[in-house]
Amino acid sequence: MVYIIFLVSMAALIYGADHIVNQSEKIALHFKIPSFIIGATVIALGTSLPEMAASVTASYEGKSDMAVANVLGSVTFNISLVLGAIFLLSKNLKPKRDIYKNDSVWIIIPPLFFLLMSYDGMLSRFDGVIFFILMFAYLLFLNNDRKILLNSIDKDIIKEKFAWGKTSVFLIIGFVFVIVGAKYTIQSASQIALNFGISEWVIALILIAFGTSLPELVVSIIAVRKNNTDMAIGNIIGSNVANFAVVLGSAALVNPLHVDLTKSGFDVLCMISSSIILVYITATKLYNKPAGIVLLSIIVLMLGHSFS
Repeated sequence: MVYIIFLVSMAALIYGADHIVNQSEKIALHFKIPSFIIGATVIALGTSLPEMAASVTASYEGKSDMAVANVLGSVTFNISLVLGAIFLLSKNLKPKRDIYKNDSVWIIIPPLFFLLMSYDGMLSRFDGVIFFILMFAYLLFLNNDRKILLNSIDKDIIKEKFAWGKTSVFLIIGFVFVIVGAKYTIQSASQIALNFGISEWVIALILIAFGTSLPELVVSIIAVRKNNTDMAIGNIIGSNVANFAVVLGSAALVNPLHVDLTKSGFDVLCMISSSIILVYITATKLYNKPAGIVLLSIIVLMLGHSFS
């Protein structure tokens, strides 16, 4: 029964996050808020909302391992699984944007901040504030790069007629699903870990991280199918910045988080390796099948190490 609760809770969490993002876009457009601001806020943070709900709930319940592992796992999944699968399955991926020149710094800085802050074994509330400052810096960067943001707005939502009643109802439904879904996701995941005699770290690193990465997977696949490789890769970079800056930042503000880099060293190494490889791919423009295989191999290594 606990496995059904976990799956239903994850589905509710993702479903609720999707409603919140869509209705937030509608409200912003209704008040004629510029598209680039919508992109810098709703789009940049939207696909990371499931991770945020899960990690903040875990932090509130005193489960530091789950809060941190969810973020590290999500970042690794986003790069290695999502981009790896796209590179492997797609043909002629040619981003118009020079991603290495414009965005590589945002691939490297968040993991570096995490390593520096967690070196003493703790992510404090002060560290959480620093993470939010990092997110503010990223939003300023997006604000100066309006072309990306204009391309990220959902054109179907722009065409829809706005209705306060419908929007309010769906927004409330979204928040209810996210809050309840996150609560039962953490509780059921803890029970699964207990049943199998494995750590909550592994459950969060694999099951929760994979589930909360599904929005990024869907968005990126749709973007590639529409020949918008820039948006697919940009979505992953932006989501990973938000995972560290907002998700970990929020979780640390709720409760200081204990981080054992010795115990989680291999998983941190996988996350760092995937980030460095992505920078190399963008620098050499190797958006091809071999690059996809290399990225997917990181996930295989991480899963193999976790299950062993």
